[in-house]
Parts: sequence; C-alpha cells; structure tokens
Amino acid sequence: MDIIAWLLQGDVSIQFQAYRDLLGIEKPDIQERIATEGWGAKFLSFQKKEGHWGDRFYQPKWISTHYTILDLKNLNISPQNARIKQAISQVIESLKGPDGGIFPIGKNRNSDVCVNGMFLNYASYFKAKEDDLKSIIDFLLSEHMRDGGFNCNSNTIGAKHSSLHSTISVIEGISEYCRNGYTYRQEELRDAEVKSREFLLEHRLFRSDKTGEVIGKRMLMLSYPSRWKYDILRALDYFQGARVAYDPRMKDAIELLKKKQRRDRTWPVQAKHPGKTHFDMEKSGKASRWNTLRAMRVLKHFGYLGDTESN
Repeated sequence: MDIIAWLLQGDVSIQFQAYRDLLGIEKPDIQERIATEGWGAKFLSFQKKEGHWGDRFYQPKWISTHYTILDLKNLNISPQNARIKQAISQVIESLKGPDGGIFPIGKNRNSDVCVNGMFLNYASYFKAKEDDLKSIIDFLLSEHMRDGGFNCNSNTIGAKHSSLHSTISVIEGISEYCRNGYTYRQEELRDAEVKSREFLLEHRLFRSDKTGEVIGKRMLMLSYPSRWKYDILRALDYFQGARVAYDPRMKDAIELLKKKQRRDRTWPVQAKHPGKTHFDMEKSGKASRWNTLRAMRVLKHFGYLGDTESN
C-alpha cells in the first residue's frame, strides 16, 4: 500500500499535515478547508450559541470547550479562526484565578498545572494576546519542580516528583508559545523546557529512573486523541515538533514504535481514553491515519523512516 497516498485520501486535516510534514509542501488552501469540511467542521458544529462547547470550559470530558479547542488546534485548523479566538478570550476574561492560572478549582482556588499547559498550547497557537498569557506563564514557572518537570499535584497535595503526563502537557505549551513569537519570560521558559526534556529522557520516555521498569503499560499504547495522557508516540511527536536532535535515550521508545507498525505499513489506534465524545475520528484496533502520520513524521525526523518503508 502507498502510505502517503492513503494519508492523502483522509480528512483534510490529515492531508494538510501529510503534505507539510512528510512531503515538505505547504498547502494553505487545504488548511482553510479544515473549518468547513470533515472533522474540523464537525467539531465546530457542536459549539453552543453562547460560544462554548459542552457545559462550558471543562465539563464533560471530552466535549468541553477545553478539549474541543485542543482537538481543533491539533487538526491544525487556521489559527485565525474567529469563533475559536473568541471562545479563548471568554475563558481568559472569566476564568482567571488568584494564582494567575485559568480555571481555579477547590476551596483553595488552585489552578491545575496540566490544564494550564494545554491551555497555553492552544491559546498560543490561536494568537491570544501576550498580556493575557503573562499570569499563566508566571503560574506555570512557579510550579516548575526541582527534578526538571511538572506535576499537577504540586500545588494541591505537595507532590515531590514530576509526572510524565503533566510535563508533556506543559512543554507542548511552552514550545507552541515560543514558536509563535511571544517573548515574555521566554528565556526562563526555554530553560524549563530543556530541563523537562531531560526529565523525560532520564526516564527513557517510559521507564522508571530508579528501576528501569516500565512505568505504566498504557504509556506504550498508541492513543489518539491523547487528551492529558502521556504515551511514547506523544512524547516522540513533541520532540520532532520541537526539532530536538536524536538522543540515544530515545532508542527504546523508537524501537517500540517501529514494532507497532502493521503488515500493511500503517499504525493502529491501540487505546481510547474513556469519556463522552462529540464523535470518534477513528476506531480502536483499526488502521489509524493519525497515528500513522505522527509515527512517520517522528521516524522521518530521527532518520528511521527508510527502515519502516522497506518492511
């Protein structure tokens, strides 16, 4: 099977990213169609007249405003989409907490580190005003942990060790923020990102830094959408997107990813994260254009793509 041709038969969001990431061809005309065709149009159709999705910002998973905009960002819908930009502005205006983060919860009104990392990710992509992001940056940097990463329990139950889940969410946000030309505390953010990368690499992306054992088997399963959950493909896709050079500590994860390629040269969806959805883009156990696209751009970046093409 011609994998590129198969990807180009998929949703317009897959087409756009396959042209850009695998063929090196920019197709702005295809990107513009994401809002009016396929998955992008379908996600937008669930927006309420008040401007939110689901029951406003975070409920219920995965149909809330938060996760729907994250999905739309990952589709690579145009960052100039006015409806999404307005929804983000509404969140910033109404859900800033006393600690500077968005969506404070609990009696102590603490903001969630992981949620704020994801919010920074899509708010930066959709070009939110820098002044509106400053307190979120301050909050995230205040929660950067000594071991290099982040943990959403650091400001609630006093976690002392970083979490792979929280760390990937925050550094995806930092990477997007810096990619879009924001400058506020950029040097400190880049330093935090580098230290967080090292945290992931010290764990060889999925192993205990103390015993070498697999931290959790679900981290080895390829899911999409990832939501807030960490897995090896999400981590490797972050590294390629941030244009980080190969590190030998990535080898185990890359070899596992290669082994998950099926005989038809595609990669499957191996896991779904439970929760209410607007619709399923793909079915578990089936060939996945999302995971195939992501795996191929990872292997291309790290110089492994020829190995899989010859299988």
